[in-house]
Amino acid sequence: MLECKKLRILNGEKELLNIQFKLNGSLSIVGQSGSGKSLTLKAVLGLLPKNLKCDIDLKSDFELSLGKNVAFIPQNPFTALSPMTKISKQFFASEVKQKECISMVGLDEGLLERFPAELSGGQLQRVIIAMAIAQNPKLLLLDEPTTALDFDMKEKIVTLLEELHKKIGFEIIFVTHELPLAKRACKECIVLKEGIIMERGASEKIFSSPACEYTKALLNVGFENRSFRQ
Repeated sequence: MLECKKLRILNGEKELLNIQFKLNGSLSIVGQSGSGKSLTLKAVLGLLPKNLKCDIDLKSDFELSLGKNVAFIPQNPFTALSPMTKISKQFFASEVKQKECISMVGLDEGLLERFPAELSGGQLQRVIIAMAIAQNPKLLLLDEPTTALDFDMKEKIVTLLEELHKKIGFEIIFVTHELPLAKRACKECIVLKEGIIMERGASEKIFSSPACEYTKALLNVGFENRSFRQ
C-alpha cells in the first residue's frame, strides 16, 4: 500500500502540482504533456530538480528505495542502456536470475550477450522490464513506457505487464497520455490537468462515463487516433 497524503511542487511562486492519491494495486496517471504526470513519479523517487520546492507526505508499508523495493521503467528504451556494453553486463543480477527474468518477458537468453543496438525497440523495452523484475520490486513505476513503440508492440508490452502484475504481485503507477492504454493497464485512474486532479476513480467507470469535459476531450482524441486497441 502506498498513500500520498500531500504532494505539492512549486517552481518559485508557480505551483506545478498539487495532488493526493492512494495506490491499491494499479493506478494510471493520465493527462496531456505538462500536466504533472512525470513530476509525480520523480517526486515519489526523490529525483526532482533542486530548483523545485517539494512538499510531500508519503505513507507506505515498504521502504521507497529505487533499486530495492522500487523499480523504474523509462519512456525511451534506446537511451536507457549503454550502447557499447552487452546486456548481461548491465543486468545487475546473477546469471541464473538474468536467464529467468529474460524468459519471463518472452525473450531468448541469447540476447543477454548482444549489444542494445542489435535489439529492436520492443526487445529493449522487455529487457528493461526484465531488469526491473529481477529486483523483486514491490512498486513498479512506468513513465510513458510505450511511446517509442509501434501499435502492435504497445499491445504486447501492456499484455506482458498485466501478466507480470498478476504473477509477481507488485503494485503499479503507470504514467501515460494514451487513455485507451491506461484503461487496459490499471484498475484505478487519475486524470491530471495542469497539476490538478480533474477526475479519479475506477478506470472502467471513468472511460465509460467520464464526469468532466477535459476527460471527454482526452478520450475523443485517444480513440479517434486509435492509439490502442480496446
